[in-house]
Amino acid sequence: MPKPLITATLAALASMAVLDFLWLSTVTKLLYRPKLGALLNEQLVWPPAILFYLLYGFGLALFVLRPALGSGASPLTAALYGAAFGLVAYGAYDLTNHATLRGWPLSITIVDMAWGAFVTAVATGIGVWAGQKWG
Repeated sequence: MPKPLITATLAALASMAVLDFLWLSTVTKLLYRPKLGALLNEQLVWPPAILFYLLYGFGLALFVLRPALGSGASPLTAALYGAAFGLVAYGAYDLTNHATLRGWPLSITIVDMAWGAFVTAVATGIGVWAGQKWG
C-alpha cells in the first residue's frame, strides 16, 4: 500500500473517530436513546465497533481514497465522493433496519443517513488532503 494511501486512510479514520465520538456522545441522549430505547446497550461493545472502523476504513480506502489520490482529485472532490459512499453505506444499514425491524423510526433512518454522508465527506476530504500533503 503506497504511503499517500496509508496516510490518507489513517487521517480519515482518525477524523471520523473524533467526529463520531462527538456526535454519539451528544446525539445518543437527545435522539437515539429516546427513539430506540431498549435496543441500545448501556455501554459500547468495543470488538464490533473496532471491526466496523476497520471494515469501513477498508471500503473508504478501496472505493474513495485510492481513486481520489490516483486521479489527483482535490480534497473537495474526494469529499463529494466520500459523501456518496457514506450515504450508501449508512443507507444500507438504516434502510434495512427500517424495512425489517418493527418500530424502527423514520427519523433515525433520515438523520443517520445524513450523518453518514456528512462524516464520511469530512473524513475523506481530510484524508485526501493529508495524503497529498504528507504522503
